[in-house]
Amino acid sequence: MSDGLLSPKEVLQRMLQHDKFTEWLGLKVDAVDTGYCKLHYTVKEEMLNGFHSIHGGVLFSAADSAFAFACNSHGMLTVALDVSISFTRAVKTGELLVVEAKELHSGNKTGVYDVRTTNQHGELVAWFKGTAYRTSKKIG
Repeated sequence: MSDGLLSPKEVLQRMLQHDKFTEWLGLKVDAVDTGYCKLHYTVKEEMLNGFHSIHGGVLFSAADSAFAFACNSHGMLTVALDVSISFTRAVKTGELLVVEAKELHSGNKTGVYDVRTTNQHGELVAWFKGTAYRTSKKIG
């Protein structure tokens, strides 16, 4: 890029080179752009809690990964300031989940993101809200 910043796809590739957790969860990135990321994964048996439903930590982690990919897509090292999640529907093994992170606001140093997880029927499973802080350090 002319401003010396990596493109969103280049940033994603840099992040994924060392992101063993995203690999371990089985997350597959479908799209990334400035302020945006869409990924999917299939719920495995080892992701279930004692009630045979997906563990909330798995939903949180997948949403947090999409959030990280979206907010770092500007090419500057960005970290979470505040996040929260609401769980809206039970999920069972074998279900396909789609996680979509969208930037709602991008200021000089902060950004606000809406991250929604839906099942294969398009039903909302979890709603993650995140605020990010953009440092002055270029990714590269």
